[in-house]
Amino acid sequence: MRFWLIFIVIFFAVRYVLPIVLRWALNSFVRKQMRNGGFVVPPQAAPRQDREPGQIHVDYVPPAAAKQKPNEFKGGEYVDFEEVK
Repeated sequence: MRFWLIFIVIFFAVRYVLPIVLRWALNSFVRKQMRNGGFVVPPQAAPRQDREPGQIHVDYVPPAAAKQKPNEFKGGEYVDFEEVK
């Protein structure tokens, strides 16, 4: 019986008290970091508009492979086929 009483007390402490304590600790930590300037958002540059609207810009075009036609290709090697049943 004593085990269950201790178990229930610990369960309710973890379930209801621990979130309040963690919320308070996290809130105080964040406020302290904001006062110390621990988190600074760097300014972002405005996007460049070098082309007129509606035009397409491609950053990278892979080099085209040279197309070689085989000289007088008559087909592949003939393999005799036997049907196996």
